Amino acid sequence: MYLSHFGFREAPFSVTPDPRFLYMSERHREALAHLLYGVSEHGGFVQLTGEVGTGKTSVCRCLLEQLPPEVDVALVFNPRLSPVELLAAICDELRIPYPAGTASAKVLVDLLSRRLLEAHGGGRRTVLIVDEAQNLAPGVLEQVRLLTNLETAREKLLQVILIGQPELARLLARPGLRQVAQRITARYHLAPLTAGETRAYVRHRLAVAGRPDPPFTEAAMRTVHRRSRGVPRLINAICDRALLGAYAGGRSRVDARTVRRAAREIAGGGWPGRAWAWPRVGAAGLAVAACGAAVVLVTPGQLGRQAERVVAERAAAVGASHLVPAAIDAASAFPPAPGPALRLAELLRDPGLPASRRDALATVLARWGARPGGVAAECGAGGAGELDCLSGVGTWRKLRRLDLPAVLELIAPDGSRRYAALVGLSVSHASLRFGELVVTTPLSDVDQVWEGSFLVMWRPPGVRLPIRPGDAGAPVAWLRARLAPLDHGPAGGGPTYDEALRTRVAAFQRARGLIPDGIVGRETAMVLLAAGPDAGAPRLSAGVAETGPPDEARLSSRAE
Repeated sequence: MYLSHFGFREAPFSVTPDPRFLYMSERHREALAHLLYGVSEHGGFVQLTGEVGTGKTSVCRCLLEQLPPEVDVALVFNPRLSPVELLAAICDELRIPYPAGTASAKVLVDLLSRRLLEAHGGGRRTVLIVDEAQNLAPGVLEQVRLLTNLETAREKLLQVILIGQPELARLLARPGLRQVAQRITARYHLAPLTAGETRAYVRHRLAVAGRPDPPFTEAAMRTVHRRSRGVPRLINAICDRALLGAYAGGRSRVDARTVRRAAREIAGGGWPGRAWAWPRVGAAGLAVAACGAAVVLVTPGQLGRQAERVVAERAAAVGASHLVPAAIDAASAFPPAPGPALRLAELLRDPGLPASRRDALATVLARWGARPGGVAAECGAGGAGELDCLSGVGTWRKLRRLDLPAVLELIAPDGSRRYAALVGLSVSHASLRFGELVVTTPLSDVDQVWEGSFLVMWRPPGVRLPIRPGDAGAPVAWLRARLAPLDHGPAGGGPTYDEALRTRVAAFQRARGLIPDGIVGRETAMVLLAAGPDAGAPRLSAGVAETGPPDEARLSSRAE
């Protein structure tokens, strides 16, 4: 009912899982990275927990979209099954035929084992994903554990991902399930959004719906976070009800008082005083009714009581953005908007901002002392001595690990793609460069417009990659020399990549959040280079601009 009133093309807070409305905070991206790591592992369990409504299913949906083509997936969304029913459900998901009406677990396990061996022989991997896993009975969990015993001489044939509410962790803590708990190789708890992420989440959904300038006041945004505790599902419900309330009152802005009333209604507390005063129906509305159209006005009713307690509110995001001009007057080129600060999303509106991919790439290449023509045409095609690139989707943690300038793909409020050169990164702030303009801003501001896509430049070592167990020669010698000062192991050794060296490489990868497969590909080689001295490489950690105090309210500038 309020779409035309606020200028929306579509409902911004619909419960329909439209991927266009998906907002991935840093913790959501980290959760996704854990699941992708789990898929790449060969055996064991991966556990993802989170309170009701925090976005676990959305992360799972993103995982399914990013799975490699050689991965077969069995999804179980209703785990309230007996052990035999669970085996049958897995066979159904993997399209494994079995005798109708069978009640034999052995028959189903034998069929499943045969299919897993066939898939492994064909270079395929199989992953079982169990959603709402806190509802698994202990006997069913034990059956799942037994499935992970299906293995070859070197690796497991089935990877299991358990997704559930915090009760799942308490379930696995039972003494009788310690064998399952011991097989969990990765755990991640998806916490609610921070205050800054809540603001970014609301702005993102409003922009996708056609309203880049949010009708919520700053006080209303703070109240949305406080009343929802950063839980996305509650944010949607409260914002939808608050927009309805503002529309009913004929107001073009949503204030904090309206949000508080909406939150009470969502929580089942009822509305104080009279119901919404609906706008008068004019002649046009009467004409519609006269033509026989049925118009249903849904008055506020009780939507159900929120029974689950959500985790405590995280610390609010810090500070205002700072513009750092090198050769132009930032205050005149980008005048501050009304309010406490000029946010990055607002800066991206400026059509004159040098924010093309070419601009950002030129900045990153300049950090290497190179020109655009000196880089390989495609990522992965660079030879020894020339710059190469690595593109992907990741988190701030991954960029800190690589510690190299990067091109970030940003989404402007109008939906267009803009690009920035990331030239500095600290614990809380990022320094972005647009041509001659450097912006140092809280990470929460960048999260509003960055979905994780990046490209980094690097100079590969003068040896062949990847380096695998069984290899010999110069690549192995380089690997031993590079690894020795990092793990204090021996720099010397045999010319062959043996099991002892593989163990050291896997330990290094595990310690830095990489896939511990013992294979030194491009990313592992980049982290090896970043972890040791490399005078020729520019570093993100060395390029963080100074930041002002958290409560600074206006633009500050300095010469770079």
